[in-house]
Amino acid sequence: MSTTFTVLIPARLASTRLPDKPLADIAGLPMVVRVAQRAASSGADSVVVAADDARIVDACSAHGVRALLTRTDHASGTDRLAEVCAQLGLADDAIIVNVQGDEPLIEPALIDAVAETLAAHPGAAMSTAAHAIDSLEEFVNPNVVKTVLDSAGNALYFSRAPIPWWRDGFAGAGPTSLPSAPAPLRHIGIYGYRAGFVRGFPSLPPAPIEATEALEQLRALWHGHRIAVHVSAHAPGPGIDTPEDLARVRALFGA
Repeated sequence: MSTTFTVLIPARLASTRLPDKPLADIAGLPMVVRVAQRAASSGADSVVVAADDARIVDACSAHGVRALLTRTDHASGTDRLAEVCAQLGLADDAIIVNVQGDEPLIEPALIDAVAETLAAHPGAAMSTAAHAIDSLEEFVNPNVVKTVLDSAGNALYFSRAPIPWWRDGFAGAGPTSLPSAPAPLRHIGIYGYRAGFVRGFPSLPPAPIEATEALEQLRALWHGHRIAVHVSAHAPGPGIDTPEDLARVRALFGA
């Protein structure tokens, strides 16, 4: 691993579907600590949790994980990262990878790949990941975010709609099979950034398409920034949004 980068993990205590989610116990450790431990197995120089509550900071400190306390009024995880970039004094060209705090099964190799992808695309402000969709149900599900890429591996668009739309194959009845060329891609919610871009992101005006699709990354595309995409060979492990998700992940750790 030749790219120098920092992993930042935003962790917010409030969660509608799973209260106190970052502190949820998974095989004896808080969820956010499990995520940090996975991230520490990547090639990152350092791993830092960006917390909105002192209880998260205390839980991390108790298990040797560095955590910084941020304001509670941030509108998004990216805004929280901007504050932590300032606290850490990261140079504008420093690469950071944003790992979600509810991904205790994240593959360290995926984190490395997102950092390497950004390093390999000097014209990009961000990087992210995707994998091929092999299920028609996923392709038409609006909760599954899709992306299409240009020839250089940069994102052209992200959408909840089934894209690319196969005009001839979907004529009449709509999608009944998957387009084969190009294969549809499911977006994976992990991001690489240059620290200078993160610090400036909160000042970018929200984009109309961002509000329509409810996808924050569209703000970057709207304002002309490039997002380089690593295409993974397989889907990531399941994240945790609900009590049912938590039970499934606990069972995997128990096994």
